[in-house]
Amino acid sequence: MSLPLIVLLPLLGSLIPLLSSNRQRNLNAGSTAILPAIALAIALYHAPSVLGGEVPRFSLSWVPQLGLDLAFRLDGLSLLFVMLILGIGLLIILYSRYYLAPEDSMPRFYAYLMLFMTSMLGIVMADNLLLLWVFWELTSLSSFLLIGYWYKQSEARRGARMALTVTGMGGLAMLAGFLLLGHIVGTFDMQTVLDSRQLIQADPRYLPALLLILLGAFTKSAQFPFHFWLPHAMSAPTPVSAFLHSATMVKAGVFLLARLHPALAGSQLWLYIVTLTGLVTMIYAAYFALLKYDLKGVLAFSTVSHLGMITMLFGLDSKLAVIAGLFHIINHATFKASLFMSSGIIDHETGTRDIRKLSGLRHSMPMTAALAGLAAASMAGVPLLNGFLSKEMMLTEALGSGILGGLAWLIPVLATLGSVLSVAYSLRYVRNVFFGPPATDLPKTPHEAPFMMRLPMLLLVGLCVLIGLLPALMVTGILEAAGQATILAPRPELHLAIWHGFNLPLLMSAIALAGGVAIYSVRRTLFSFQRQFPQRNALMLFEYAVRQLLGATQRGIDRLENGSLQRYMLWLIVVVLFLTGSGLLDLTQLKGELPLKPLDGLLIVGAAITILAGLGTAVLHRRRLVSLMMLSVVGLMVSLAFARFSAPDLALTQLAVEVVTVILLMLALFFLPQRTPKESSGARIVRDVLLAASFGGIVASLNYALLTRSLDSISGYFLANSVSGGGGHNVVNVILVDFRGFDTLGEITVLCIAAIGIYKLLNRLRLFMPSSDSEGRPWSKDLHPMLLATVSQTLLPLALLVSVFIFLRGHNEPGGGFIAGLVTAVALILLYIARGVDWAQQRLTFQYQPIAVAGVVIAALTGVGSWFFGHDFLTSAFGHFSIPFIGEVELATAMLFDLGVYLTVVGATLMILANLGKLTTRHRPSKENDKETV
Repeated sequence: MSLPLIVLLPLLGSLIPLLSSNRQRNLNAGSTAILPAIALAIALYHAPSVLGGEVPRFSLSWVPQLGLDLAFRLDGLSLLFVMLILGIGLLIILYSRYYLAPEDSMPRFYAYLMLFMTSMLGIVMADNLLLLWVFWELTSLSSFLLIGYWYKQSEARRGARMALTVTGMGGLAMLAGFLLLGHIVGTFDMQTVLDSRQLIQADPRYLPALLLILLGAFTKSAQFPFHFWLPHAMSAPTPVSAFLHSATMVKAGVFLLARLHPALAGSQLWLYIVTLTGLVTMIYAAYFALLKYDLKGVLAFSTVSHLGMITMLFGLDSKLAVIAGLFHIINHATFKASLFMSSGIIDHETGTRDIRKLSGLRHSMPMTAALAGLAAASMAGVPLLNGFLSKEMMLTEALGSGILGGLAWLIPVLATLGSVLSVAYSLRYVRNVFFGPPATDLPKTPHEAPFMMRLPMLLLVGLCVLIGLLPALMVTGILEAAGQATILAPRPELHLAIWHGFNLPLLMSAIALAGGVAIYSVRRTLFSFQRQFPQRNALMLFEYAVRQLLGATQRGIDRLENGSLQRYMLWLIVVVLFLTGSGLLDLTQLKGELPLKPLDGLLIVGAAITILAGLGTAVLHRRRLVSLMMLSVVGLMVSLAFARFSAPDLALTQLAVEVVTVILLMLALFFLPQRTPKESSGARIVRDVLLAASFGGIVASLNYALLTRSLDSISGYFLANSVSGGGGHNVVNVILVDFRGFDTLGEITVLCIAAIGIYKLLNRLRLFMPSSDSEGRPWSKDLHPMLLATVSQTLLPLALLVSVFIFLRGHNEPGGGFIAGLVTAVALILLYIARGVDWAQQRLTFQYQPIAVAGVVIAALTGVGSWFFGHDFLTSAFGHFSIPFIGEVELATAMLFDLGVYLTVVGATLMILANLGKLTTRHRPSKENDKETV
């Protein structure tokens, strides 16, 4: 059970820094470090069993329908990365305490850093592919926050956007690959996937899955051609860069190659794609690392180069190559984190990172010079340091590679060339910065940083030396455990030693050292050669590409989204016709086994009226009021059709909704011209008729197919369980308030929110008020006829009585809260129409917003109440009770839920209609207002 704490403790730690003040710097750093330190202690507690071959696991069902479990594992590979992430992360916390300026928000920085640490821990410990992807995307988001920490700087914002865009797109591609992999195997469980190599590689979906997953890994680990984002992430604070380059983010890609190595490696596709991508990245980035003038730029491109080297090793068809890759992950983390810390110290104490301005710092910063020199020597592969051992293993495996057939010699030659360039840029980093005459034009007078700021660097460089001198003692155990988890096969014998005798890899190492010195000596020639080519800034090119893409997208949107509702409907109908029309042309395939029901005279008359009313709506559309009346006839006929085919609830609902809709449209049409302008030409009319006929034919074909087939739907379950499960004979109402109550709760919530939004829009709206009808005749001065006013007052109590009756009988007979609410709302709106808004508001003093909100609250509390009785949310109960003078009645808690529906419908409907009606009185002349009041 302690396993998930390794991930969850740093996540909780992201909240702790926010509890302290920015001025409490020691408290900030100390409190932030507590929970990661505990997580590291838990990992070390499990370490002996993991090194012994055990794999502790934890699994908790999270979203079982998707196959997503909260599952963690701690095998050798996970343990290796957990120790790097937490160990270096604790050193970064200490280093950041002294790096950040007083004006920088330390709580915010530490909160982002802990979130970053959590996301990386989740990646390396995930035992489920989908969970791994969740944490993978979290690294992109948290790195975005860290890279853009100094958000007031344009470079920081742009670098953060680039990193998020590139790695986020790679993450989406990787998700698609994971989904393919999960469908091939039948599960997203990590161990099952790792054990299914033959099944995966025999499947035709292996190629797209492999390419998509590699795309995610290559973008995250900045492999060519996706390398350009990483150097521009240097706008982040140096502690972030040190953490990102050594143990997190960019290491996620190579971790993924190692984690999925048992499932995806071994094929020719893997061999060529991974090996050649890593090799190209190694050479390309090493060359540009030699040309950069910014210290962090040199280190950034060197990181890309070393990641290419690790990628190449994971691509080679050799078990020892995998071990060498894992070994170099450890070594790179130690010397690269210390080198970034040295660049941060230099920047912190001198005010610049420009190599051209720095010189002779060994005189004023001797300790930093010594530590940076050792770390750079390890990066260059100097003997007796850890970088030499893993680089020599790399050269050994490159020699044994059979890739490229007769051109196999290119692999060791290019690997040696990459090592030569590595020596050259490492030597330049040390020689140009720390040696030579002391610089005289620095922004600040250089001096040593505080000891506690140098302590993390000292510890890491100490590891470089110890691993280089005592490799068997320091790393053999963790390398064997990580290799076993990566290869999932009998691991090869591992003999780590300083001296393996005179051999070809040793000669290649010597050539690399000598060649690096030679290239460094002619570096100015390389600079001159590079100046011949156009100097292009990857960030500027990326921003330009993004702007071009946005421009092209906007032009496409402008062509499609031009404000014409007719065009939107046209494209929608055309797409539907294209997607469904071809499959509905063959009537023999559409017809099912059942005969059509016979027609009778009543159905023919009803259908004829509906068709004529529909045609009248279209033909008379320029006369809006007449068209609305024809449309209301269609609604009435639909209600009668529901009643004819034994759907009384739908008939009542349709009828009530039709009345409300007609009132709403009449209020809206009052502010619009009574006639629409003539817009359609003859060609457009012919086009629209053909489209309408085609679309109608599709709907008719679908109806024909459904009516001639027997449907085995869920309705049988509802019919069988309506009484026993919901206590009601009206199946429709039981579905709404019981079986699908959660859906209804969501719907009335949306209705309430929409009504409040419409109310806010209408609250201070000012519209043009027409003074006459379409023929120029002024409106009647008798705004509220006596007959209508008298009838409305008579109908109101009757309508309220009917709505109460419909509400109470709804659980067993046609009715319910929705229909009753509409009846109540229509009765009250009739009163508004008959007597006017002012008269009605003087008597109906309550607000409609609280009514709608109260309805949602009552419905929700009904669901919550079931929890107190140990049942699921919205579980209803019912029973029969004997009431004096009334007799035995059935009561159900679903009636309370239905009451919530009723109040929401009443409040929302009146909120819209009553406030829309207010618009007609706002600009009435004052005399008329006075007359009406009298």
